Amino acid sequence: MGIPAWIAALSATLLMQTVASFLTQSLPVVAPLITASAGLPPEAIGNLAALVALGTVLFLLLGGPFLARFGPVRTLQAGAAISAIAMLVAAQGSAAALVLASLLLGIGYGPSPPAGSRILAATAPPGHRTLIFSVKQAGAPLGGALAGLATAPIAAQFGWVAALLATIAVALLAAAIIQPLERTLDVERDPTQRLTILTLFRRSTWMAPLAALGLHGALPPLTVLAMSFATLQGCLFTFTVTWLTVDHGIGLVQAGTAFACMQGAGVVARIVLGWLADRTGQPSLNLLVQAGVACAAGIAFALMPGSSPTWLIYLLSGLAGFVAASWNGIYMSEVARLVQPAQVAAATSGSTLFTFLGYLAAPIFFALMVSLTGSWTLAFLLAAGQLGVVGLGAAVLLRRAIRRG
Repeated sequence: MGIPAWIAALSATLLMQTVASFLTQSLPVVAPLITASAGLPPEAIGNLAALVALGTVLFLLLGGPFLARFGPVRTLQAGAAISAIAMLVAAQGSAAALVLASLLLGIGYGPSPPAGSRILAATAPPGHRTLIFSVKQAGAPLGGALAGLATAPIAAQFGWVAALLATIAVALLAAAIIQPLERTLDVERDPTQRLTILTLFRRSTWMAPLAALGLHGALPPLTVLAMSFATLQGCLFTFTVTWLTVDHGIGLVQAGTAFACMQGAGVVARIVLGWLADRTGQPSLNLLVQAGVACAAGIAFALMPGSSPTWLIYLLSGLAGFVAASWNGIYMSEVARLVQPAQVAAATSGSTLFTFLGYLAAPIFFALMVSLTGSWTLAFLLAAGQLGVVGLGAAVLLRRAIRRG
């Protein structure tokens, strides 16, 4: 008796999501070392994180033809290879190399949302769709937790270059592991899809994801809510290690452990809250409640005293990760539910594109706020507070959209 298709699909997408996140989150984990080596201020990691998000946005905007031509599995493998190249470039250590590496890292991450959604939408049992999407998305904080637990100690013991080089082996190994699934999961690929410059940049290519947001009235407010969640999550993931080492004076390994607590709590929460959303049958309402709780947890994290004991740092980091980094699977499942199966990839790309604009803009403004005011606390408070405000507005708009059907 063979393995059910949805289990194979979930295993492959979970693995690649975990690895993609492991690579992108390894950069902020070693940020205090890598920025110092390049002669950059600590908050410059925000600009590098913005470039990662920009790379992902570029793929989401222009990568549709690649996904159609090669299929989701092959596209995920290509993303892993590009991420490996990015880490090799980053290991050169110069500011210019870090800029290029960040952009490549984002492009390498780009296939994960649309390719993963396309695979799962075609295989996931409807009654467990949200849970399955949430399990797949649990790979994002799981990868971050592994970065905190593995990359930080390697960097502390052998240097940040060795830590980055270790991530390359992980990316290439993951790409090889999913190769046997290419024949079964890439069956709907279109070998006739052209990949010319004109094809990539023609209006229909980059307008398709944007136009997909008009397929259902709930997609725009849901996307805005996701952007707001991404703003807080992006700031937490990008700056926590640097903030704890620079502002709280704790060591890199301890800060990495706090980061792992944040990410690990997100893993558990994505599965638990995904299951809960399936049971309540109201995933949008669940997200709105979660937005309010995440706002409060973010504020508590921001106001953590500099003299806090280690256990409190780990606790508040975990709490913030539990509620602020566990929305993704519910959101992506809801996007897939609102549109026809053939439209899932386009709708996911369009909605996720705007979500990544939150990941792109938030670190830039956060770093600017720290530079202008010298206050990390104020920057974190603003990141948390905006989610509470946006959540209230999204509640009104989603209610209207759902009533209209």
